[in-house]
Amino acid sequence: MKSKKILLGVCISLVLGLGLGIWWNMPSILVDMEASEVSKISVFDGNTGRSMTLTEASDIEHLVENFNRVSLKKEGLSWGYMGYGYRITMYRANDVVYKEFIVNSNESIRKDPFFYRASQEKIDYTYIKNLFDGDA
Repeated sequence: MKSKKILLGVCISLVLGLGLGIWWNMPSILVDMEASEVSKISVFDGNTGRSMTLTEASDIEHLVENFNRVSLKKEGLSWGYMGYGYRITMYRANDVVYKEFIVNSNESIRKDPFFYRASQEKIDYTYIKNLFDGDA
């Protein structure tokens, strides 16, 4: 009886460990929507404290198309970390928030409670930075 309980415990642990490993390594998508569904994008620069709201169709289209191509892989927990590059908030019609995440570099994203690494296509970090420099 005791050996059956131990065997059952080991089997459950293996199944849970395998499931957790598969879940952890599954790629995630950053955004899955058309640019026409986005009414505006708010960008807050965590380095300077400046913010802007993008409503120009060309800016929204460029960012949404870029974000749609980005595939993410979990990298670690983000709880307790402070500071960031750019906080992106995407809105649907009627100011409904669709997605909010933090872009730290062309490869690093924070969507609490995890950090993610762009696994194939990179984030156009330079474009976002240039929005604040007036060069986009």
